[in-house]
Amino acid sequence: MKGVKKKVFYHRYQVRFRRRRACVTNYRLRRNLIRQDKRKHNAPKWRLVVRFTNKDVIAQVVSAKIVGDHVLSAAYAHELKRYGLKVGLTNYSACYCTGLLIARRLLKKLKLDQKYPGKKTLDGNRFRSRVTNVQWKPGEKLYRPFKCILDTGLARCTTGARVFAVLKGAIDGGLDIPHSVNRFPGFTKGKSEEGKDEFKAEALREKLYGGHVSDYMKKLESANPDKYNKQFSQYIKEGVTADGLEDLYHEVHRNIRKNPTGPARVKKDWKTMDVRKKQARMSREEKERIKGAEITRRKPTEPIVVAPLEEDEDIIE
Repeated sequence: MKGVKKKVFYHRYQVRFRRRRACVTNYRLRRNLIRQDKRKHNAPKWRLVVRFTNKDVIAQVVSAKIVGDHVLSAAYAHELKRYGLKVGLTNYSACYCTGLLIARRLLKKLKLDQKYPGKKTLDGNRFRSRVTNVQWKPGEKLYRPFKCILDTGLARCTTGARVFAVLKGAIDGGLDIPHSVNRFPGFTKGKSEEGKDEFKAEALREKLYGGHVSDYMKKLESANPDKYNKQFSQYIKEGVTADGLEDLYHEVHRNIRKNPTGPARVKKDWKTMDVRKKQARMSREEKERIKGAEITRRKPTEPIVVAPLEEDEDIIE
């Protein structure tokens, strides 16, 4: 028998939050991410928020406040055009570059970029920024590496997902983010209870330098040249070849470390801009005058002549 909800159920029913109804926020996960220990006296708990769109990758360092989330730093994949990467802005390698960009930009903003340079040699191995790795001068104040946690949102946390490429870029850039290598490409879980997990750093390095894209480009060019010219038309236009991808990403990494600061904001002068001004209110006489002029304009100049009915035609009542 089908259960029928009583009137009491609808009296006590509470509408879910708007972002939950739109399926864009998991509030149970968010509550666990932003919960801070009371003994830390209102210290901000920073999160590395990673989100994806069809044509862009968004990485932000955010802390939760009562009035809303506070964004300390942000980086986008479309900014990689300034550093030499003009195609493939959403693949695995570009996500790594975006994570590297936000890490170097944030540390430079906090004046910690010289103390925590990160991992300069990209070989895919494990890395973590530590205070003991820095050579501090006698009497100098010690600063711990900037720590944050990864916020994946509603993205699927599968092995090889692009969200972990942003994580790897931020770690190699100098941020301290708790993680493991279980979700990086090259990790293989032991098949039996006695079998040990295996992680191949070479497989991760190959994806970070666009090796999977290079292999597919070579395979498609030899198998179907027409499809290759159509699918990689932007690569051909920019002069990017399969053999030159690794050198391209090397150059992008160097450019990011050289100058991670974002473009300066252009202050707009509202006095010189052509801004639409609010129209003055019309009086009643002006409205009547405009209304009469419109009626006169629409009034037909010649009288309408109705043709008489013929004898064969029937009059429809």
